[in-house]
Amino acid sequence: MTGRLQDRIAVITGASRGIGRAVALGFAAEGAHVILVARTVGGLEEVDDEIRKIGGKATLVPLDLTDFDALDRLGATIFERWGKLDILVGNAGTLGVLTPVSHLEVKAWDKIVNTNITANWRLIRSFEPLLKRSDAGRAIFVTSSSAHKAKPFWGGYAMSKAALEALVQTWASECANTNVRVNLLSPGATRTAMRKQAMPGEDPSALTKPADLVPIFIELAMASCERNGEVVEYKKPVKA
Repeated sequence: MTGRLQDRIAVITGASRGIGRAVALGFAAEGAHVILVARTVGGLEEVDDEIRKIGGKATLVPLDLTDFDALDRLGATIFERWGKLDILVGNAGTLGVLTPVSHLEVKAWDKIVNTNITANWRLIRSFEPLLKRSDAGRAIFVTSSSAHKAKPFWGGYAMSKAALEALVQTWASECANTNVRVNLLSPGATRTAMRKQAMPGEDPSALTKPADLVPIFIELAMASCERNGEVVEYKKPVKA
């Protein structure tokens, strides 16, 4: 451990696998106490085991992000136990269904909106007071380049990420004169279950590994980071 996030309290959503799991391990290795949020208990327990092996600390929260009242209760619980929140990572999301916009069923549309947009707004609503109680509250949300493309059949997902960016950047502007800094991270093509669902025939070895993204998350989570309202794009190193 190098301690760049020593004793910081961090909430990470979608923490049981993929990018969320990698960020949880990376933050814990830097000394943060990570509060891991995901639907699957088994996945959370596996990440917790890995964190314990490196001497880290975690609190597990099995939770469906579309249980909005539960997000409010989580905020109240964090206040009662720690009195503040230093870092929020809004990573959880859903691809939805890749289909023409006119073919999207109401149920599929609602799931995309609730998971990718409304849940993150509820996180902001619940956790902003806690982040302001930190000496340097930091929030990071995961977006996608799909937000800026008009790719056929990706309308639901692209719409949700475009809305997320507008929401988060507006919040960042509102936080400009506070101790809170808010940014988005666009990871690009990453080796995750969602990517496999979207591109089933793709060679995973050509994709960015979730662990490669961790240094950027750490940079944006540190108290010394003054970036605000940015969409930070991960650039995969070019091999010589």
